[in-house]
Amino acid sequence: MSRPVPNPGILDIAPYTPGKTPVPEPGRKVFKLSANETPFGPSPKAKDVYLQAAAHLEDYPEGTSRVLREAIGRAYGLDPNRIICGAGSDEILNLLAHTYLSQGDEAISTAHGFLVYPIATMANGASNVVAPETNFTADIDAILARVTPRSKLVWLANPNNPTGTYVPFDEVKRLRAGLPAHVLLVLDAAYSDYVSRNDYELGLELVATTENTVMTHTFSKIHGLAALRIGWMFGPANIVDAVNRIRGPFNVSTPAMLAAVAAIEDTAHIQMSKAFTEKWRNWLTEEITKLGLKVTPSVANFVLVHFPEKGKTSARADAFLTRSGLVLRALNNYGLPHSLRMTIGTEEANRLVVEALRDFMAAK
Repeated sequence: MSRPVPNPGILDIAPYTPGKTPVPEPGRKVFKLSANETPFGPSPKAKDVYLQAAAHLEDYPEGTSRVLREAIGRAYGLDPNRIICGAGSDEILNLLAHTYLSQGDEAISTAHGFLVYPIATMANGASNVVAPETNFTADIDAILARVTPRSKLVWLANPNNPTGTYVPFDEVKRLRAGLPAHVLLVLDAAYSDYVSRNDYELGLELVATTENTVMTHTFSKIHGLAALRIGWMFGPANIVDAVNRIRGPFNVSTPAMLAAVAAIEDTAHIQMSKAFTEKWRNWLTEEITKLGLKVTPSVANFVLVHFPEKGKTSARADAFLTRSGLVLRALNNYGLPHSLRMTIGTEEANRLVVEALRDFMAAK
């Protein structure tokens, strides 16, 4: 029997697997710490604007997300005409792949990079080339060593999910300088709002001074608008023009657009979330390390915890924590079978995880 056949390579793609979503149980409190969601939710101002937008759900959104592009421009000092908004930064990553990759091309990502990168690459017929990391951090020399005449794009999450590590800006500039001019460098800065390092820059300077670099960002993390699916990209005029030609005309809903404007303008909410995250990230790293477990130094809103390959394994720890109502992220599909990623949650959740891990490590 004849039936439609997917394009070559589609069935070779491993589907994206999100973190576990706990099922509520009567009388049992459950903490979801598997998806890097903020424990504070969005700015109250964003909630208010979102609810007000419900009065006009019959109207199409403004097709270019103009008010949001202008708000982003004010917040970062950018030209709004060089900004594109999308249904999460995931949509923009896919649009970039669709615009610049085709059958026979190659795109480079790192060993433990975001799973959307190989999906977007392979969906457009290109090959996903994996560069090894050093200490769970992108290795610039390893990336450059894998450039071939077929290379068209490099994906770099900075900071990286799920490792929480980052590449100093001087190294990012070295990467750009070492890539051929026709290779697009995509800097994914989804977690940049949590970084407090003097040698870090989310990539705006490179975008502003080159014609082959873009920076993507999201409202899903520190802004707490993950349910609304909204992200953005800053890029050279030539790339913005090309991507806009295939972007859907109403790809960002009005409620999402207006909530994002309110969120990015509520700097007090952003600063509060960043300070809380930094405090508890340091605390969790120290306390979990005391238990005899290794934690990769993180600059994001999560920590990567490593377990032994035998005995007190990550699989046993995951099961133990889940029974305690603490849902973390297993990372087998990221090539990290002996690690768990923990989103920094409320103070209560953070303390409960350490207590549960202490009990797990002490149990015979």
